[in-house]
Amino acid sequence: MSSSTSNEVTILSKRTVFPEQKSTLSDLKLSISDLNMICCHYIQKGCLFTNPSFPSHTLIPLLTHSLSRALSIFPPLAGRLVTDSDGYIYITSNDAGVDFVHATATERRIADLLSPADIPHFFKELFPYEKKLNHDAHFSPIMAVQVTELADGVFIGCSVCHAVVDGTSLWNFFNIFAEVTRGVTSVSKLPDFRRETILVSNAVLRLPEGELKVAFNADEPLRERIFSFSYASLQKLKAVVNHQSLPENVDVELIGKQSNDTNVKPATRNKTVEISSFQSLCALMWRAVTRARKLPETKTTTFRMAVNIRHRIEPKLSNYYFGNAIQGIATSASARDVLSNDLRWCAEQLNKNVKAHDSATVRREIEDWEREPKCFALGNKDGATMQMGSSPRFPMYDNDFGWGRPVAVRSGAANKFDGKMSAFPGREGGGSVDLEVVLAPETMAGIENDPEFMLYASS
Repeated sequence: MSSSTSNEVTILSKRTVFPEQKSTLSDLKLSISDLNMICCHYIQKGCLFTNPSFPSHTLIPLLTHSLSRALSIFPPLAGRLVTDSDGYIYITSNDAGVDFVHATATERRIADLLSPADIPHFFKELFPYEKKLNHDAHFSPIMAVQVTELADGVFIGCSVCHAVVDGTSLWNFFNIFAEVTRGVTSVSKLPDFRRETILVSNAVLRLPEGELKVAFNADEPLRERIFSFSYASLQKLKAVVNHQSLPENVDVELIGKQSNDTNVKPATRNKTVEISSFQSLCALMWRAVTRARKLPETKTTTFRMAVNIRHRIEPKLSNYYFGNAIQGIATSASARDVLSNDLRWCAEQLNKNVKAHDSATVRREIEDWEREPKCFALGNKDGATMQMGSSPRFPMYDNDFGWGRPVAVRSGAANKFDGKMSAFPGREGGGSVDLEVVLAPETMAGIENDPEFMLYASS
């Protein structure tokens, strides 16, 4: 029997999918990086595809079967959280399974989702577990997958406990789920479940009394947009930040295509360049949002970046370490300094802090947390904070389930607040970047009319 979740999305079925093989994995203790996320929302990420050439009655059994096989490679995702008598939280890979939802929205076309300037609220209907807290994985599945059939496409949305995975681990799972579906027999990038790391601590996180909730207002009015930055545009921005000029005869678009080839070293790359194109882009956002917020000159603004510490920590972790291995880097300056100095000054502040975040800094942050264990307070309480998450390096467009790469990548309603930004690779590749930007409506209007920002952005 079907039931409607909205006027447009109809749930046709909901079932539990179990791993194909029984797990033999021991319980995994949550690390400091995992525990930081326990009071945030589940991650919600998904991919939009054109229609496969085969019908629904073939597609759904194919996806549930391949999901079952993928869960045997990632047993923790089919488990649950458990808290022991000492207060330590573990993932028990007990094969309890994940939720799988099959839905339709046959009145909606791909163009309806991608044409509007603002991201349609409809996308939030394409994910299960709206605004579910990570701590809830003690008594409900760690992960759920929703497959929604549109008039001319399919959306595969995944909601997963953020205290179990970070973006690196999530996209590794998504890639392997896609590989298994398209018939790859020997999957790449197998997860590493080892926990021999200083991120796993003997300190106990004491959760606050009463009802757990996120640290931000999850119902405040917001606008969401995708701003696209081509490789050529980012190279121009980078050149401005680094006080360089690009040779007139250099085809930057061609260089962008070549940059996917590790054997090609573009002529415009300069080993002495200090500021990367992504840090240049972050500086551009910092200035544009600060200007649009019309803050008092003396107000302290903060730009936070979530960074992967797998290779910043000593001893280093595997690329495919399963779990969270992220820390935040906060860079602060007065609104006056952000706006009266040039882009390079802002980029230098960001660059300095990113460079300084070495193994000693990682260890110091771990020691600070152990002295005072607490959940990470995501949000923008002071009205002057920005938070950059995700990464243009994540292999989001590698998710080919057998009928082609995604048309677009989108996120759900989870962990959205004024100032939240997520960096995705651009679909065309070659070093392009899509920024998902969430702002108060008046601030969004401000950056849309900011000449410096719009010089580089396209929407």
